[in-house]
This record gives sequence, C-alpha cells and structure tokens, in this order.
Amino acid sequence: MEALKIGDLTVRVPIVQGGMGVAISLSGLATAVANAGGIGVISAAGIGMTEPNFAKDFHEANKTALKRHIRKVRENSNGVLGVNLMVALSDYDELLKVAIEEKVDIAIMGAGLPLKMPQFVLDKGFDNIHTKFAPKVSGGKAAKLIFNYWATKFNHVPDAVVVEGPKAGGHLGFKREQLEGEHVPLANLVKEVVAVLEEFEAKFNKKIPVIAAGGVYTGEDMKEMIDAGAKAVKLGTRFVTTHECDANIEFKNSYINSTADDMKLVNSPVGLPGRVVNGPFVEKVFRNETSPFSCPWKCLKSCDYTKAPYCISNILLQASKGRLDRGFAFAGTNAHRATKIESVQEVIDDVINGYKKLSTKSNASIRITTKEKLAV
Repeated sequence: MEALKIGDLTVRVPIVQGGMGVAISLSGLATAVANAGGIGVISAAGIGMTEPNFAKDFHEANKTALKRHIRKVRENSNGVLGVNLMVALSDYDELLKVAIEEKVDIAIMGAGLPLKMPQFVLDKGFDNIHTKFAPKVSGGKAAKLIFNYWATKFNHVPDAVVVEGPKAGGHLGFKREQLEGEHVPLANLVKEVVAVLEEFEAKFNKKIPVIAAGGVYTGEDMKEMIDAGAKAVKLGTRFVTTHECDANIEFKNSYINSTADDMKLVNSPVGLPGRVVNGPFVEKVFRNETSPFSCPWKCLKSCDYTKAPYCISNILLQASKGRLDRGFAFAGTNAHRATKIESVQEVIDDVINGYKKLSTKSNASIRITTKEKLAV
C-alpha cells in the first residue's frame, strides 16, 4: 500500500482519524491511531470543558487542555499527530497557535472557510512552520475558493485537502435538502477536488493529496476513494467503537445498539445541520423543547445564546460522558453497523486487509485481460 505523503511528511498507513468533539477524540484515541501508523487527531472543539477551571476562563482552559493532550500523545507515540480545528470557534487563532507552537504535524481546518490566516503565521512564514495545513471542504467549489485566496494573498497554498461528503457525522457542510434523499457520491466530490488542485500543483510545484471522508467504513470504501484519486481516507465513526476512544462506554453503546433508522438529522444552534444517533435528548429536540442557558464565554462565533434552544457544546460534553438524556451523539450514516468494541489496531487491520484483497483481485483481473489481448 502506498504511503500518504504530505510534503516532507510520510504517513505509513494512509488512514486519518477523524477529529471528533467534544471530548471524543483526545490523546487516548490519537495516540493509538498514530502508533498504528495512521494520523492520530485531537479535536480542539470544547477541549477545555474537560478542565476544572473552564467555567472561569474557557479560552485559557482550551489552550491548557490542548497543550496537555498534544504532549501526552508525544510522550506515548512517535507517530504522526494532527489537530482538528473549527474555524467557527471564537478562539480559533489561539488554538491554531498552540498547535503550531507544539509542532503538531498537521492542522485540519473545517467548520468554515480558512481564508484569513492569523498574523503570527504570516510573521513566521509558512516555510518556517513544521505544521502542515489541510482545509476541510465539501466539494470543488470550496477548494477552489480557498486555494485561489491563499495563492493570491500568501503566494502559498495548503498542503493537503480533506473532502468530507454528506454521509459524515456531526456538523455538515451541506444544506439540509442535500442530505435528505439521494446523496452526492463521495467519489464524485473527490474527483472534483482532484481536478481543481491540478492547477495549483503545477503552479506551486507541489503534490497536494486529497483525503476522502464521510461514510468511509470498510476496505471496499477505501479502494473506491483511492481509485477516485484520493491518497488517503479519514475515518471517524469507525473509531468511536474502539477501546481507545476517549468517549464514555454509553456513547459507544449508542452506536452498537442503533439501527439505520436511528441516524437522524437535527438543526444545530450554530446554523448547520448535524447527523446524530436518535435518543432521549434528540426526541426533545424534535418536540422543540428548549434548554435555556447563559453563556459566559461564547465558544462559537455564530452562536447567539439568547436565541439558541440549547448549548451545543454542553450537550456534546454530556453525551461524551454517556449522559444521553442530556445530550446527543454525533455519528455518520454507518454508525449502526458497529456490533462490538474493538481495538484501533483491529479496525485499521480490517480496513487495510479489505483494501488489499480488492486490490489483489483487481490486479489479477488486469493481468488476465492483458494476456487475453496479447493472445488475440
């Protein structure tokens, strides 16, 4: 299997772990994935809510927690480490600075278009920063917008791109009508973005790998994405039901005990649709029952707590603790396929072995076809 290469960074296993917040993918899961040869990813979203002082100084707690989890992974792994950052966070710049100062290998930037870069990045210069940059996009249009902006403003372009399709879990970069009914195939979105990047690869003389995400669950899915032009895949849902995932066992069991009909779409207070596992709190949302709250920190730029029916950060934290009567579990469309808790290594082995089996059959078929042509 071909390794994933992002500039001078080589990832032995072309699998990226999804950055799932709040408190779902922290140092425990990221360490395990990095040690297995993939890219382990810490989610910075609401990470400070696990700190004892978060209510007094939320932004400082976020920085402290992110730094602590990064260092914990570094203490226990020599593998590749990433941080998932939401552009929509009010302290996005501060958290990106922590990630860069701690020399994480890659920053994945989603939940908004990462156009303007913080001044400290520009002052330091892209070539003097260890961290690679990978925006998360929903298709070719967003990728072209970001790359054109960076090329014009910074004379530099991102190092990789994550294409996240409509089958992903959590907040989604699609309109609700695009998520209901027939989905746009992820392979089509991958091909779109690969085509967009050709111009920038030529102009900046660099390879810009595409990482496919959203509904990738098996080796068969991985092969389809690689055949479409992706250089790696990103899995979130599949890693939730692992021993090493940082979520509470009840959060994991919500996947295992679910059915396909339990995968629901909700309108998040931040203005985006989200995919969740049905449960007691989800039913309250559907009944338009609200949970009024006060907000001393405003963690999301777009959130107006005076109008929001509930605090998205708090309900996600409650879910991560297994309190599904007070929150909901974000999940991709394939969450119901989970049947047991397994190790990260077992998940990666299953996906890679499935991919290799299909690749072997495909190569054998090509050889047979070639022999037949030669015989003719």
